[in-house]
Amino acid sequence: MFTSLGQVLPCSDARFNSKIAVIVGETYLSYTDLNRRSNRLANALVALGVYPGDRVTLHSANGWEWIVSYYGVLKAGGIINPVNALLTPSEVSYIVNDCGARVIISSPEKAAQLSEFKNRMSIQHIVAYGDAPIAGAQAFDRLMESASDQFELIERRPDDISTIGYTSGTTGRPKGAVLTHRAVILNSLVTANMHVRTAADRVVTALPCAHVYGNIVMNGTLMTGGTLLLMPRFDAEQAITLIVDQHATIFDGVPTMYMYMLALPELQKSDFSGLTRCTVGGQTMPVAKMQDVEERFSCPLLELWGMTEIAGCGVTHPFYAGSRLGSIGISLPRVECRIAASDDALRTLLPGKVGELMVRGPVVMRGYYGNDSATRETIEPDGWLHSGDLARMDEEGYIYIVDRKTDMILSAGYNIYPAEVERVVAKHPAVAMVGVTGVPDTVKGEVAKAYIVLKEGFSPSAEEIIAQCREELAAYKIPRAIAFVPDLPKTSTGKIIRRALRKMESDSS
Repeated sequence: MFTSLGQVLPCSDARFNSKIAVIVGETYLSYTDLNRRSNRLANALVALGVYPGDRVTLHSANGWEWIVSYYGVLKAGGIINPVNALLTPSEVSYIVNDCGARVIISSPEKAAQLSEFKNRMSIQHIVAYGDAPIAGAQAFDRLMESASDQFELIERRPDDISTIGYTSGTTGRPKGAVLTHRAVILNSLVTANMHVRTAADRVVTALPCAHVYGNIVMNGTLMTGGTLLLMPRFDAEQAITLIVDQHATIFDGVPTMYMYMLALPELQKSDFSGLTRCTVGGQTMPVAKMQDVEERFSCPLLELWGMTEIAGCGVTHPFYAGSRLGSIGISLPRVECRIAASDDALRTLLPGKVGELMVRGPVVMRGYYGNDSATRETIEPDGWLHSGDLARMDEEGYIYIVDRKTDMILSAGYNIYPAEVERVVAKHPAVAMVGVTGVPDTVKGEVAKAYIVLKEGFSPSAEEIIAQCREELAAYKIPRAIAFVPDLPKTSTGKIIRRALRKMESDSS
């Protein structure tokens, strides 16, 4: 149906024209509105000197402007670099320079912060939403006003790069997953097919559009002609009101969102009769909580699993086949999954045996941008991608996540990598050594905790360490607890054993 992502809105406009495509607060935009506004932005970007293949960074919370920017960049032949809205200017600067982005489009408050870093980045232009002048930035609205709403799409091939999405790695530095148009289109459409998304659906989501989960929800809805009810940020009470008042048919979220909603008294008296299914991903969810959701929302809860490196979803439950709570489902059509021995990626394990979940197919990234060594570590020569997750598969192909092979911390659906946090904590002059691990949290699943060995003669407070982290790390990455310890468990080569840090935590509890 689509050969490039730039075709999505023109094709959907031709089919659905005046139908409402996106609702954000009091803003209602039809498919025609979206198509024309993204045409204006495409024209504005070309006027700024954006050429096919140029990278454009999107850095803001959810909003209609994010969606218009996304498709405008793609229509102009550009490559999307979506970044988490919670990242600090320092973190964004690294990503922008790594991928060589030429333009950043962001919210006013983000643009004001980024303008101070402009001379440290590869970018030529910062574009800020709205029409208010911001030092070092151009106003989004003014660029749009002066541009035509007609644009001749710059065609891209299915195997051309559409997206460079960054995900942190074991080195503590983010890595850019290079995704093709084919990968994002296929993932969005096949996932939509598994969940039976149609033009009749009204989809409520607060998932960040910059995240692959939120991205396939956005693309899948607009590709199939549904209405996207987009929340700039999640609020449990507002989500319930939106579902009820807008007669939503689908809610997409992470486990934490459902847990917050389950805790609200108004959930008991709300009418969710319009909902026909919900989805959950980002981290595994306790079966008991999933049962509560299905009972309270009176519809199936379809779990899914995915990665930035595969453009979104890789495993989920087909709506009509019924879900198995506790399982993440089966592999998507055209996507292969297998369980490999943790010590030998070439050896596939029998059903029921625990090993590493591996993925192969057209959704898999080309590799990490400018990082051949990391690419070779992640993708085998025959195309199989290491997920880093330990799982088992039953006789019927249903997959169950058991644990994580890496030390990654999953907090409310966000990935936190210990090495990245350790790198920041270690900058403090009082810190001799630091190890970071995840500790259980009833709401977020896990939060980061730092174990610190101090230099002799120093006695900083935990608040002082956390204050330093706030300067360089997104809020969700900041350790929620600090422990000052005499030593850390290490291997014979001096490498900190994070598994033993987890044991220290359990022994102290």
